[in-house]
Amino acid sequence: MERTYIIPLRKEYQKAPLYKRTKKAVAATKAFLQKHMKTPNVKLGRHLNMKLWAQGYRHPPHKVEVSVELIKDKDGDYVYAELVGVKKETLKREKVEKKTGIAGKLDEFRGKDSVQAEHKAEEVKAEEKAIKELQNPKAESQNKVAAEKMDKKKDMKDRTKNIFSDSNKQQRSKK
Repeated sequence: MERTYIIPLRKEYQKAPLYKRTKKAVAATKAFLQKHMKTPNVKLGRHLNMKLWAQGYRHPPHKVEVSVELIKDKDGDYVYAELVGVKKETLKREKVEKKTGIAGKLDEFRGKDSVQAEHKAEEVKAEEKAIKELQNPKAESQNKVAAEKMDKKKDMKDRTKNIFSDSNKQQRSKK
């Protein structure tokens, strides 16, 4: 079931202080859709959220035109709202295979999923670094040159500190 609504937000968000107006507009959008679609579970699309927050937390739009779809899923029904004219994105849910018996309990105890996630993150970082090096082979030499410049700057700062501290010592000794 798909419908379009023009949701009035101004009356609702004016009840909130300036620093909470956009947050109140998001809550009002969800409340409006819960009331009209008769489903407690409401999900706002990415583009709709970006439209609400586009002018910051103080100045949400006065009204929003929304295309709403009731989605029946095996986990339960929910309402998905997106701006009119924007292609709806499908919500992806990852299937997690859990081991049964002692092996499953050991994995939960060890936190194997978090270790695997960290390992994958490290692999992704290494791949990104390799891609950057392939795209810009001079990057390593540029990094070395930049490091040498920083070392020279530090040396100059240290020298100037020593000079000034020596001159201060001389002035104090003359007094």
